[in-house]
Amino acid sequence: MIRGTAVWRVALFGLLAAMMALALLASGCSSEPAEPGSAAGGDAAPSDPETADDGDPANAYEEDTMHVSTVEVTGTERAVMVTSKGTVTLEFYPEDAPNHVASFIELADAGFYNGIKFHRVIPGFVAQGGDPITRDLTPEQVVAGAPGVGTGGPGWQQKAEFNSRKHETGTLAMARSQHPDSAGSQFYICLAPQPSLDGQYTVFGKVVEGMEVVTALTVGDTIESVTITR
Repeated sequence: MIRGTAVWRVALFGLLAAMMALALLASGCSSEPAEPGSAAGGDAAPSDPETADDGDPANAYEEDTMHVSTVEVTGTERAVMVTSKGTVTLEFYPEDAPNHVASFIELADAGFYNGIKFHRVIPGFVAQGGDPITRDLTPEQVVAGAPGVGTGGPGWQQKAEFNSRKHETGTLAMARSQHPDSAGSQFYICLAPQPSLDGQYTVFGKVVEGMEVVTALTVGDTIESVTITR
């Protein structure tokens, strides 16, 4: 009887250990995106650069509701982004993502990005900004993940323009929620090559000067201004 009880206890212990291992594996490999605000402190495993889904109605992504910018892009434009850590110069890929480029220029020309903070920075992964909710928050509030951080946008979405451009160090691309046609104003810059993101997000430019500034960014750093040169 003692031997049988011991065997039963060993079997039970083994079953519990197996269940715990499966639970840890599932939590480490979840396909659900982490909230961008919660990722600010650094995830154990970086998740995709998605914006939080703020409950948009199903018809929000219908073709006739997509934003189409009226900005005329010549192909010579660059963006000079002045941050609290220094200046970054970006060039665009209008031949690969014409509407994303035009929409970014439209927002920049309107001063939309001025004062917005980077709300998500994961070393070796991406630096993400463009959420207008962070404009009226202190850096400390952004670091703390204030309510709503990561959900803001310009009030419209645009149709995806996935292309063959690779996610390399310095790549500029648009974040989105789980729906492919949900990009708005939030963008990210790759801090290292991210081939797992290729073809899933719209790449529309890259850093041509100031990558050392991008690498130095931390959560709460401010975009002081974005000026489009032509």
